[in-house]
Amino acid sequence: MSDTVLSDSGLPGVQRVVTGHDENGRARFRSEDISAPKMVASGDAAMLTIWTTETVPADNNDETDGRERPAGTTLNGGSVIRIVDMLPRAQSPMHRTNSIDYGIVLKGAIELELEDGVKKIINEGGIIVQRGTNHLWRNPTDDVTRIAFILIEAPAYLHNGVPLDEAKPEQVDARYNAANADH
Repeated sequence: MSDTVLSDSGLPGVQRVVTGHDENGRARFRSEDISAPKMVASGDAAMLTIWTTETVPADNNDETDGRERPAGTTLNGGSVIRIVDMLPRAQSPMHRTNSIDYGIVLKGAIELELEDGVKKIINEGGIIVQRGTNHLWRNPTDDVTRIAFILIEAPAYLHNGVPLDEAKPEQVDARYNAANADH
């Protein structure tokens, strides 16, 4: 497959290979494509949903192409993997999701800021484990940063027995409603 597809961010498209089973229960390649992250309405990033599952644990008997399942930032009851190309100097709104999120920095660097203003830079190859905390993402560089995010639903964090309120990006910034309308 040729990788000449370009993201709206200018980075190469993303190769996706999906496996499954044939009528005899043997492993088979089901599909392969190269798709490009598309700019979201907020204008700060290009995103591409790779796959979703409707449930956790996932159902490997569900033949739905996970990319075709509608999902916001997270998928209630399920999981999402997406590629995010954050533009230079761009920033997300402060937000919290009822999920455990694994962020893998594939290219560049990202700054993670928590609600108290404490910040950490995560460099290329670094991995973030985001556990339902209030946070924002910022690209502190002059280059596009690419991150793979895997988001798996989790119960809200309980503080003194009371669940902390969820505040997804699409709940705190109207620009993200349009950004997630496409997945």
